[in-house]
Amino acid sequence: MIAFISVSDRTGVQEFALNLAELGYDIYSTGGTQKHLAEVGLTVHNIESLTGFPVILGGRIKSIHPILYGGVLARRDLPEHMDDLRRSEIPAVDVVCVNLYPFVQTVASGASLNDCLEQIDIGGPAIIRAAAKNYPFVLVLVDPADYAEALDHLRMEQVPLEYRRRLAEKAFQHTAHYDTAIVQYLRGDEPLFPERMTIALDKAFDLRYGENPHQRAALYREERVGLQAGGIVGARQLHGKELSYNNILDADSAWKAVQDFHHATVVIVKHNSPCGVACHEDVAEAYRRALASDPVSAYGGIVAFNRPATADAAREMGKTFYEIVAAPGFEEEALALFRKKRDLRVLEVRPSPPPGLEYRQVSGGLLVQESDRYPDDDIDLRVVTKRAPTAKELADLRFAWKVVKHVKSNAIVIAREGATVGIGAGQPNRPNSVHLALRQAGERGRGAVLASDGFFPFPDNVELAAQGGVTAVIQPGGSIRDVESIKAADAHGMAMVFTGVRHFRH
Repeated sequence: MIAFISVSDRTGVQEFALNLAELGYDIYSTGGTQKHLAEVGLTVHNIESLTGFPVILGGRIKSIHPILYGGVLARRDLPEHMDDLRRSEIPAVDVVCVNLYPFVQTVASGASLNDCLEQIDIGGPAIIRAAAKNYPFVLVLVDPADYAEALDHLRMEQVPLEYRRRLAEKAFQHTAHYDTAIVQYLRGDEPLFPERMTIALDKAFDLRYGENPHQRAALYREERVGLQAGGIVGARQLHGKELSYNNILDADSAWKAVQDFHHATVVIVKHNSPCGVACHEDVAEAYRRALASDPVSAYGGIVAFNRPATADAAREMGKTFYEIVAAPGFEEEALALFRKKRDLRVLEVRPSPPPGLEYRQVSGGLLVQESDRYPDDDIDLRVVTKRAPTAKELADLRFAWKVVKHVKSNAIVIAREGATVGIGAGQPNRPNSVHLALRQAGERGRGAVLASDGFFPFPDNVELAAQGGVTAVIQPGGSIRDVESIKAADAHGMAMVFTGVRHFRH
């Protein structure tokens, strides 16, 4: 019996090889792995002694040879295959244990192009695929976590076909994931939408259930070559219950929204849409103002800070039930206070670049788009009314415009003094969203500003805003009836600015 072992990740491989030797396997290996196995006194044959061909090209070609591949690919149930092996004096290979050069780690280290290219494994994927193709007769191992169970089966001398199939599937997934990483590296950012696309995902953990208890779910981490995982997927949970599917969705919405602000900001999210947002240099005050926007909806929601959470903020939060608090850091006293809440999930989140692409499943495929990363801080606002906004109104308009980008369409945000006072979200028509936002704002809407994620197709939205006491409006513009909305704003002495940009979020 013959085993071929050549691994980059050497976790547990010495013990595995020792056990194979005890079971009577002759072990063949290559350079570094051979030396590593020899350290524990194993007799390990170099691959040249099997193939009769030297390692060439500085190690680029070690194992690619018909003698090795013939021994791996021969079907034991086909006499003509076995005759070929006998004629060419090729021994059958029974176990292939291989994992691949550390390409992803090399790219992440900032290595040069030449160094990264040298870490593209050629022989490894080829021999793994050969063994996986012939899995009824060859046991293929790519993950050290499988060594112990594989040995248990080998000791029984009859490895179940279903177990072999599972290892083969894992092997093909291993090489597919590896190839995807290489494609991502070589492609870079162009073309943005290639004719064919694969996505590399690693499972972070299983979830208790999905959006509803009858649905199964798991969280996967997208492996973007050269980028460290940040955001909610890369968060460190410091306290609380397991995260659920809905927790992760809502926490991600809150974190993305709060990351859009340069000033100290707090965002409260409920059902995947903000219900309160506020900026203030004192994060405890920012929290109080965000909560005041809609204290009823905030109950059971998610709170995100873009500054370390302070003890004062933690004390304020202690008065309301929340599912999650997410922040880039926590004062010691704040963390101690949060930990008194048994079920509150506390997430320390590392900033990360926004995703280059967003994916959404539809029946039979995926919609793929660039993430909405429009630089709203630099947007050139166009005043379209007789009255220009005051400096105070302009600051609130810019604030509201950032918030509305994260609210479900049709989205309306009413804000004053750097805080939301009313939000209307997810309505099939815009006037309903305006009604909801104004009702939430009440008297606080008087002297406030309003942001709309899409243009006003009719002047009725402006009329409603004026009735609620709104003094200035920000919207994309672009409707064939823009003139009617502008006239309505002028009639009420309101200021209106156009952005020329739309921020739908479906």
